[in-house]
Amino acid sequence: MKEYLTFYIDGRWVEPATLATMDVIDPSTEEVFARIAMGSAVDVDRAVGAAGRAVESFSLFSPRQRRELLLSVIDQFKRRREDLAQAVSAEMGAPVSLARESQTLPCIEMLQVFADLLLDYPFCSELDGALILKEPIGVVGVITPWNWPLQQIARKVGAALAAGCTSVMKPSEISPISALVFAEIAHEAGVPPGVINVVNGDGQSVGQAITSHPGVDMVTFTGSTRAGIQVAKSAANTVKRVHQELGGKSANIIFDDVDLDEVVTRDVLMLMRNSGQTCNAPTRMLVHTGQHDRAAEIAAAAANRIIVGDPRLPSTEMGPLASRAQFDKVQRLIAGGIQEGARLVAGGPGRPEGLERGFYARPTIFADVREEMTIAREEIFGPVLVILPYRDEEDAIRIANDGEYGLAAYLSTADPARARRVAGRLKAGNVHVNGNRPGPSIPFGGYKHSGNGREKGIYGLEEFLEIKAVVGCGTSA
Repeated sequence: MKEYLTFYIDGRWVEPATLATMDVIDPSTEEVFARIAMGSAVDVDRAVGAAGRAVESFSLFSPRQRRELLLSVIDQFKRRREDLAQAVSAEMGAPVSLARESQTLPCIEMLQVFADLLLDYPFCSELDGALILKEPIGVVGVITPWNWPLQQIARKVGAALAAGCTSVMKPSEISPISALVFAEIAHEAGVPPGVINVVNGDGQSVGQAITSHPGVDMVTFTGSTRAGIQVAKSAANTVKRVHQELGGKSANIIFDDVDLDEVVTRDVLMLMRNSGQTCNAPTRMLVHTGQHDRAAEIAAAAANRIIVGDPRLPSTEMGPLASRAQFDKVQRLIAGGIQEGARLVAGGPGRPEGLERGFYARPTIFADVREEMTIAREEIFGPVLVILPYRDEEDAIRIANDGEYGLAAYLSTADPARARRVAGRLKAGNVHVNGNRPGPSIPFGGYKHSGNGREKGIYGLEEFLEIKAVVGCGTSA
């Protein structure tokens, strides 16, 4: 068992103000594989102080200097990519193949986009005789989730570096090891002291201390809507900017002019990726009432073929859920779906056959789901698909938009005009047409209770910038 009993503050690994520890559980075995120190408000104050001192000089780095720093981080990230993949696989149960590709490779691509933006982004422009300056907002509190831990670091810390901001990061206590490896990467890349700081802890102590700290100018948070509301309330007293990417219950409309076997199979596998623990996963499949039963058969067959098992094995397609709490939640909602009268066509309660230990859930498909059912409205965050019938296009759009979330939506059709028409009416930050997925520069974020602001690319960079108008200094003044 490895112990990680220090925090990365001001360019050094330092001991916590008061030592308290927490075990990190391997979800595939339910055994302790690491132990971390848990921070306090005192540790956060030290980290914010370091970030505040560092931002005075780092904010003056030229775009070219920040680009060179990002490129150095990318080089070290590539060198440590296998270490990062192994850390993610151990801490949250991702199959090692998924950890190597989907959990790490997109991070390199997103960091490269931020670096490339610094070649020509207009941090200074003119308007009606005034200079319009886009300046770093300052010290950023970064709170990341456990399901895609590295991608969220790349999106948030990468944008902060590109903007000239410093950061104090609290990774999820469920998946903290990959963030500590990232801190090592930042150090090896020559990131100046205080520009990136990492303090482990839970939301009630470290998270609360970050969001309420008067020395933090902005908080960027990814997690549940419930937790996001608390973050916003905590930040309100200091009137700091709050950027949030929260929950989702994404609708997936499949129109009757596509190859049903191909599309349903594709979308079931897309949902089950990362054990369904993806905020924008296509969890509500909407199919025409005349195709509902056939779609259920196809979905069940696809789910039953998924290989669930040890994330270390190359043959494994789906690993465990990330924690006991998540396992219990998914089991409760599966049982609730059965009790509410949904038709179970694949999976169900309990672990897959042959897996007696570990937080493994069965790939589960519910058919004949009604809109008012809990499983149709609540974010399950597990390998559970619900299938709902619709009568026509208008009915499909109505069902898709009927809910508190608006992170993503999906639709499949052979008619390009219909795709544009329907996409324009879906209340979601991303609409995926015919299985297409966004690249590293495409903005990501949601409507309604799915959050505010955007991540990735130029839109993500601009979340970390303040706008200043300097009147009387322009060339036309």
